[in-house]
Amino acid sequence: MQAPSIGGVMLPRGKGETIRLSRGASLTDFAEKINANPASLVQVMFNLGEMVTATQSVSDETLHLLGEEMNYTVQIVSPEEEDRELLESFDIEFGEDEGDEQSLVARPPVVTVMGHVDHGKTRLLDAIRKTNVIEGEAGGITQHIGAYQVSTEVNGEERRITFIDTPGHEAFTAMRARGAKSTDIAILVVAANDGVMPQTIEALNHAKAAEVPIVVAVNKIDVEGADPAKVRGQLTEFGLVAEEYGGDTMFVDISAKQGINIEGVLEAVVLTADAALDLRANPRQSAQGIAIEAHLDRGRGAVATVLVQRGTLRVGDTMVAGDAHGRVRAMLDDTGKSVKEAGPAMPVLVQGLTNVPGAGDNFLVVGEDRTARQIAEKRAARERNAAFAKRTRRVSLEDLDKVLKAGEVQQLNLIIKGDASGSVEALESSLLQLDVGEDVDLRVLHRGVGAVTETDIDLAAGSDAIVLGFNVRAEGRATQAAEREGVDVRYYSVIYQAIEEIEAALKGMLKPVYEEVELGTAEIREVFRSSKLGNIAGVIVRSGEVKRNTKARLLRDGKVVAENLNIEGLRRFKDDVTEIREGFEGGINLGNYNDIKVEDVIATYEMREKPRG
Repeated sequence: MQAPSIGGVMLPRGKGETIRLSRGASLTDFAEKINANPASLVQVMFNLGEMVTATQSVSDETLHLLGEEMNYTVQIVSPEEEDRELLESFDIEFGEDEGDEQSLVARPPVVTVMGHVDHGKTRLLDAIRKTNVIEGEAGGITQHIGAYQVSTEVNGEERRITFIDTPGHEAFTAMRARGAKSTDIAILVVAANDGVMPQTIEALNHAKAAEVPIVVAVNKIDVEGADPAKVRGQLTEFGLVAEEYGGDTMFVDISAKQGINIEGVLEAVVLTADAALDLRANPRQSAQGIAIEAHLDRGRGAVATVLVQRGTLRVGDTMVAGDAHGRVRAMLDDTGKSVKEAGPAMPVLVQGLTNVPGAGDNFLVVGEDRTARQIAEKRAARERNAAFAKRTRRVSLEDLDKVLKAGEVQQLNLIIKGDASGSVEALESSLLQLDVGEDVDLRVLHRGVGAVTETDIDLAAGSDAIVLGFNVRAEGRATQAAEREGVDVRYYSVIYQAIEEIEAALKGMLKPVYEEVELGTAEIREVFRSSKLGNIAGVIVRSGEVKRNTKARLLRDGKVVAENLNIEGLRRFKDDVTEIREGFEGGINLGNYNDIKVEDVIATYEMREKPRG
């Protein structure tokens, strides 16, 4: 087969060689690999029925399609592999060698609590905190940083456990999807009165997929109808067999509300860790780990809760976390105390980053600020390209006309803002998993941490997007901007409510509900005839106020004689006005409607969207 030629230039066809490209690569990137002119690849794609510019990030399918046409095998490099190669180019090893046996010391297990909504996950975490208030801590108050350490005594020895306090299994999955092995053990909370529920099974599957051992906390044993034996029987069907039934899963009966047997849960975690895992790390390396949570603090700027997985993190270290970088200015533990260093499995709140990293982003300490900035910038560019490629709808020449027709493809654009990166990631990944058929497309145009800003409103106005605020509100002039531009801003504090509403909107169920709001009534005292404007009603406003450009209906002897009229003109004496208040007289022009009589009543109203919930 003859090689394609553009303007007489022959394109270099391959012989089946493999080309490695990153996710979201452009035709220019492809052209560089095969020493070709990017413009010629644009033409090749055009001939294949795809309209793509030379610098546009394209999807994996487009790259494979071009590879087949040019007789090359295209290999898309995974983000993890690309990150590893990026770090290797700076002579940095991530998560590799931890040194010899003598360098390793035991570290605490890292635990995530999962389970069905309302089964007591938060109550259990609160109970664990209360029974483990560290002595000397002011009034037993802990600072919420998304993770904390507790201590318990097992066989006469004090043992520490790190708990990650995430928004349920969605954030757990979001972290795992990024290749972050954040959790050693999962505690599955099941209510003794409810038994196994849909989200229990979901949480269980997430934990199994992450290949982490599970400890089952059977909660609410103090309530009526509690049946811990039934829970054990139900979970046997899912491969969790209690030790008393000959299995290897520890079940602990508790009441988080009453504080019953909380120590038993901690002991079960330690024993499971000892039996199933070899938890050791080298504290003498440069620190590496993951960012669990991150948010914008009004006083301290970008702060991130990081979990040190190996090495020791110290104040003054230069670190990179995802596409954020900076020098560690200060570190706080979960009690709010300043600490100078944090060893393996210790969570700390770090100040000094340039921007907010994502939940599950890897962090590492590097030698120089310049290196940190270069790594962060390359990661940011890679993320951006991958996001653009994911967003791009592939439109072929054949179906272009179809797509352009209004209503062919319904698209819902979203902008997500939240209080912490974990919540935003969890919400975004859950929304993108919604399956509502091929006629509806969901696009997340932007996501970020912090209040809803004017910039968000501008972006939403320009792209017909809905803004979702999760545990945040609009700040400054953003509220007025949203009202002025007609941007729909919705606020949520429960992740499932947001998912349900967006799913309903995608399915076309969530049409706005409007209610009629009466503005005012005016009694006609006199009718003036105008050759230019028709009949004008001389009125006195009996209640409320009459506004120009609102809807009206005409009542005669208490009966409606005309509906859906418009107040097109309002006058007080010789002046045009926008409204006439109760007790004042004026003139009303109802446009083309002229059948008005003295003593008729004009009732004005407007349709307002009814707020939900």
